[in-house]
Amino acid sequence: KLTGDEVYKMKSQKCLEWLKKHKAPGYSNYSWGNYFDFSSRSGKLPKNEPIIVWTSLIGQVFLDAYEIFNEKKYLEVASSICDWILDLPRERTDSGTCISYYAFMQSSIHNANMLGASMLARAAKFTGDSKALKVAREAMEYSCSRQLDDGAWYYGESPNRRWIDNFHTGYNLDSLKCYIDNTEDKDFAENLRRGFEYFKKIFFEANGRPKYYHNRVYPVDIQCASQAIETLANFSKYDESSLILSIKVAKWTINNMQDREGYFYYREYPWIKAKTPMLHWGQATMYKGLAHLLSKL
Repeated sequence: KLTGDEVYKMKSQKCLEWLKKHKAPGYSNYSWGNYFDFSSRSGKLPKNEPIIVWTSLIGQVFLDAYEIFNEKKYLEVASSICDWILDLPRERTDSGTCISYYAFMQSSIHNANMLGASMLARAAKFTGDSKALKVAREAMEYSCSRQLDDGAWYYGESPNRRWIDNFHTGYNLDSLKCYIDNTEDKDFAENLRRGFEYFKKIFFEANGRPKYYHNRVYPVDIQCASQAIETLANFSKYDESSLILSIKVAKWTINNMQDREGYFYYREYPWIKAKTPMLHWGQATMYKGLAHLLSKL
């Protein structure tokens, strides 16, 4: 998109075809998960079980492809993704509805809910799907009504998920901005403003180093850096200082977290750096973040 290079176009289309071929088994609609068993403090996830986070992020790429290449097949994949999201369990409350992280059980997580909602809203702009728009709005109502007074969001509302971190906040902000931009629904504009001001104020040191948590720097995680670069650049049209901060974070990350061979490290601790190069957690997200920043310069 930036260069008009036909080689990049062909490579990107091959990647899209690979994604179509390697969708999660066991589901008729397009969705994606991890190709390995995964455990974290939020729980366990079996191999190949799709999640709304990966599926929504990939869905946005297919919508990008539809806009750039103007080929209907990419919109058809995006529509299928939305059908999968609409089939997920939802927690229904008096103040909105939360789309589940998983298909096999209800799991209410703000960034997952908002990523799913933003995908539904953006796709509906092309498809006119009124059900998708309704579910997207209810999802945003759920998360925005639970935003803290200072503009922050907990990772989730259950007691074991009440932490506040950098990159999940970035997901929330990008998702809410995407929803507003594609629906022109201004009811959550103040939530977006407060959330972004909190993000800028809390998660960065003066030299551009991104903090992991709202109240703690370490571990300095490459995902915090990459998502911060992208989110800050994403808001540059509305806030000139965010572009300056995005550049500062990018420079700090390149100077402190990039190996001489070109790849980015996983984490920095006070006493050591974890230098393992991982395709998604660092390389792909930094590539995306830096490319997005370049598009704003």
